[in-house]
Amino acid sequence: MIPNLRFPAFGLFPVLFLSSPFLFAQEKSVNPGINDNFQNPEPKAFVERFEKEGREVYDNREAIVSRLGLTPGMAVADVGAGTGLFTRLIAGEVGPAGKVYAVDIAKTFVDHTVMSCQVRGMKQVEGIVCAPDDAKLPPASVDLVFICDTYHHFEFPHKTMSSIAKALKPGGRVALLDFERVEGKSSDWILGHVRAGKEVFSKEIEEAGFELVEELDLFEENYFLVFRKK
Repeated sequence: MIPNLRFPAFGLFPVLFLSSPFLFAQEKSVNPGINDNFQNPEPKAFVERFEKEGREVYDNREAIVSRLGLTPGMAVADVGAGTGLFTRLIAGEVGPAGKVYAVDIAKTFVDHTVMSCQVRGMKQVEGIVCAPDDAKLPPASVDLVFICDTYHHFEFPHKTMSSIAKALKPGGRVALLDFERVEGKSSDWILGHVRAGKEVFSKEIEEAGFELVEELDLFEENYFLVFRKK
């Protein structure tokens, strides 16, 4: 005779927690202090760093934008907009009927980007100063989130990506560009600055409710992945 086994209800709690947002709420910074230099950056100095020949994503900026599947009227968030290089290019593609959110943790970057768009007549660009764990985008507001050489600066990647998932419309996409981090191949700067490689970042994004749908081969130093919200 098989005994009638009874399990206490609390035995289910770990399983429930592992499959819920509870763990995201308990997330600790994966890289404390990585954004200290971006508390009040001087945009002009970073324009000279970010928008110059020799930076791989700058040299390939037109090829990158052409592969985002942008059409007039789309809503896009440039998360980690920096000096606004890609914000302006994206705004040109979605046109006056579209919407572009320039999102950054640094208010000086956001102000600079919005102003640089306004002088070009790009009124469809709106700035958002985000939090370390929240992109601060309106719910179900965007078709695409573009993250270029910024994900490795996310202190709270699960919570940030969870906020991005909420901001995306059903079936919305995330375009992720970041540095390849491979021991014995990547530069010393990348190995010291970027906390993990493509596989780790992909897993984190998938855990936030996304699936990898495409990998584009454009670079030597960076990778280009496209995810879709499940």
